[in-house]
Amino acid sequence: MNLPNLYTDPDVLAVNKPEGLASVGERPDDTACLRARVAAQLGAAVWPVHRLDKEVSGAILFARTAAAHRFLNAAFERREVVKTYHAVVHGAVAGEQGAIDRPLREFGSGRVGVAAAGKPSLTTWRVLARAAGFTLLEVTPQTGRRHQIRAHLYHLGHPVAGDLRYGDRERQRAFPRLLLHAAGLDCPLPSGGRLVLRDVPSKTFDAAWQALRNRTAGAGHPGA
Repeated sequence: MNLPNLYTDPDVLAVNKPEGLASVGERPDDTACLRARVAAQLGAAVWPVHRLDKEVSGAILFARTAAAHRFLNAAFERREVVKTYHAVVHGAVAGEQGAIDRPLREFGSGRVGVAAAGKPSLTTWRVLARAAGFTLLEVTPQTGRRHQIRAHLYHLGHPVAGDLRYGDRERQRAFPRLLLHAAGLDCPLPSGGRLVLRDVPSKTFDAAWQALRNRTAGAGHPGA
């Protein structure tokens, strides 16, 4: 499977990760993860700069040199990188935009949740479209906690559709995938200027959202 490149230069490579593929392997000899497949496709080593959950699709960045890796890591630490996601969530979200400013901590079960003793975490969101019983959001994590978007939206009372970890598992099994997609990336480049990716596509995400809208139209409800 050839992975679609979104951008490449001598320092940086961005690809469109499909859902169901781990960003990096748990073992050095893992040849099935995204990093290994990118390296094989490129014919050279790459360094991961950030990660997407296995169930999440979309834009992900790799460094092609050690110097670029250091540069991009520093950019992430200084919060100079903006990542935007599309998320289909259960329910009608009140309002058109907002922020979730709640500390998050990891629990032994692998889940992440809001807790007073957690790390400061901030997620902003705005509504893109609505269907009966669901809302399509553009979500921007202002901090980089594990499962941040998923845990924050669950705390808000609107878990991401198809999320088997956060939400009612039986209800979530009705969806073909986790409906969370990394649709945009804006970051400085080692060579100068910025890499700006917008509206990165996902056929499976778009198809699942369209199916929900069609179901809404078929039931006689207004779409968005």
